[in-house]
Amino acid sequence: MTEKNQLTGSFAGIDVGGTFTDLVHYDSRAGRVHLAKVPTTLDNQAHGVLGALDAAGVDAAALDLIVHGTTTTTNAVLERQLCKTGLITTQGFRDVLELGRRTRPQAYGMKGQFRPLIPRDLRLEVPERMLADGSEYMPLDEDALRAALRQLRAAGCEALVIHFLHAYANPAHEVRAGQIAQQEWPNGNITLGHALLSESREFERGVTAAVNASVQPLLRRYVERLADKLAERGYARDLLVMNGNGGMVSARIVAEEAAKTVMSGPASGVMAAAYTGRRAGIPDLLTYDMGGTSTDVAMIRGADPAVSHEIEIEYAMPIHVPMVDVRTVGAGGGSIARVNPAGLLQIGPDSAGSDPGPICYGKGGTVPTISDANMLLGRMNPAKLNTISGDVSIDTIRDAFQHKLGAPLGLDATQAAAAVLRIATAKMADAVRMVSISLGEDPRDFALFAFGGAGPLHACAIARELGVPRVLIPARPGITNALGCVVADLRHDFVQTLNTPLDQCDIDEVHAAFARQIDEGRAAIARERVEIADLRLMHSVDMQFIGQTHLLRVPLPDATPTRAALQSLFEQAYFRRFQVNLPEIRPALVNVNTSVIGRRPEVDLSLLIDAGARKATLAQAQTGQRPVWFGDWIETPVYWRDHLPADAVLTGPAIVEQMDCTLVMEPGDRAVQDADGNLIVTVKGGAAA
Repeated sequence: MTEKNQLTGSFAGIDVGGTFTDLVHYDSRAGRVHLAKVPTTLDNQAHGVLGALDAAGVDAAALDLIVHGTTTTTNAVLERQLCKTGLITTQGFRDVLELGRRTRPQAYGMKGQFRPLIPRDLRLEVPERMLADGSEYMPLDEDALRAALRQLRAAGCEALVIHFLHAYANPAHEVRAGQIAQQEWPNGNITLGHALLSESREFERGVTAAVNASVQPLLRRYVERLADKLAERGYARDLLVMNGNGGMVSARIVAEEAAKTVMSGPASGVMAAAYTGRRAGIPDLLTYDMGGTSTDVAMIRGADPAVSHEIEIEYAMPIHVPMVDVRTVGAGGGSIARVNPAGLLQIGPDSAGSDPGPICYGKGGTVPTISDANMLLGRMNPAKLNTISGDVSIDTIRDAFQHKLGAPLGLDATQAAAAVLRIATAKMADAVRMVSISLGEDPRDFALFAFGGAGPLHACAIARELGVPRVLIPARPGITNALGCVVADLRHDFVQTLNTPLDQCDIDEVHAAFARQIDEGRAAIARERVEIADLRLMHSVDMQFIGQTHLLRVPLPDATPTRAALQSLFEQAYFRRFQVNLPEIRPALVNVNTSVIGRRPEVDLSLLIDAGARKATLAQAQTGQRPVWFGDWIETPVYWRDHLPADAVLTGPAIVEQMDCTLVMEPGDRAVQDADGNLIVTVKGGAAA
């Protein structure tokens, strides 16, 4: 790799999680990496960000760039802590956001509830109408619009959505309404539906716009506050914020499309995985991020994470902007194990959280969790029990498993803990199947990339369950999301709806749409004051057979496809996904999509491991041994990862501990270390083992 392609300077990636704020500081001039993990300050995440800089001893004034992954919008949406928002829409369509699609919260029961983001009294109508072909049916009533704006202002709305029917086909009314709103509205928190998402489906477009508007003031206040605090410390460069599509955008403009930052945290981890896998020569990955409350999984093919335009973060809340396709299950280290009324062992989805947390935290927890099962079975270090209360021991954990789980199930404490891990493994393996088998991919064709504080504990067992041949454990699993902020590229995604039968669409119009998207993307990248190594363009179309509801994303080799090529590529993609040919049904071209990616220079990941801490032999890296349960108690060597020799080869059973996590290698597994400090485990019983 040439020096020209290496990232030079001083950069900080900071990821705010639900429990911890993680920092990776990459300083190419000094050839060093600094790491920090501090508690997240939920009341004001900026305090945690500044605390992480302090903990790492990083001078903000000396930094060339800060990239920040935030949960501000994610938490606001999931907890419904949103700004008061008003909606102005086409007369007769105020209830679209509440009617939604023909679904229900519980698929197999008439129960559950749904609360729209914007209540009905704040959804107002004005006379106007565009038809699906883009022609005007009824002009915009500007007097009615001004009256509606005044009514929403009087109701105390802080943000505004303007969402007209068929604005994707002709946005003239929305554009004019936006011009009037800028004169009447007291701030800049105005979202035009077509500007954020120019595609058909008024429900999904409306919900996406409503999410954007509802979190826009929160995100704007937060990034402005953080930027001001950093400026006080002498930071004079641009602050970048991670988007859910795995790219990043300047804090100066991030609030304009605030909905794109939802899922920012999970996306940064997937981007770090893609980057690490590409450098390691393993471009096809299934990522597995296990934290304290939940597990996130995603698929990466050819070092490109799968990106979806149809993420639904909860019932009736689709966000149709491009986001890394991450699926979540309620199984984390703090997931509670219990015997349900049917007499079956159940894991999660409720969690002990961080307070009081699992029993082994020593903060008052009394219910068995996955973390406690790992501790009881010797997989985690019993000598490092967090005995804050002074009365937590292995015996305390053993008693809880015996009385709460073992006795009802007819098992002893060890068997009950093993059963907890077995069910947790099956549950997390099912999540991996959601992003592989359900999409027509075979998990055996991938490696499992395990990260998060608890990921490496279970990675080899999950790989064995799925037949995955290899597991890749990065150098610093617990701070992978922060690393994703450092290595992420600039990215802008564009979509335009055509919604025309393929045999009737104007191919010149398709090519023109791609050309416009390329120009917009280049201009957007140029506005970012960030060094890039090269520009990459990715094109695709969304297609469906006429009469179908769901869309299929079809990647394209270039921006000038022929009609015949579109037909052929769609049929191939449809067959790969569903294993069926439907030549008698005509396809429709719904959307054209372009992603413009500004690739940043390479980061030397080998700096994540301190070469000076390595020992000469494997025996010197061993810190001891202890009995670990692998169907029976086996005396197992324990190693400190930072001390592993560069050419280390480990054979399971083995435990590898480090500052931010623990790796469990089962009997027969074999691990080697690569040049970047990744451990690549060949799993006994995997597809290639």
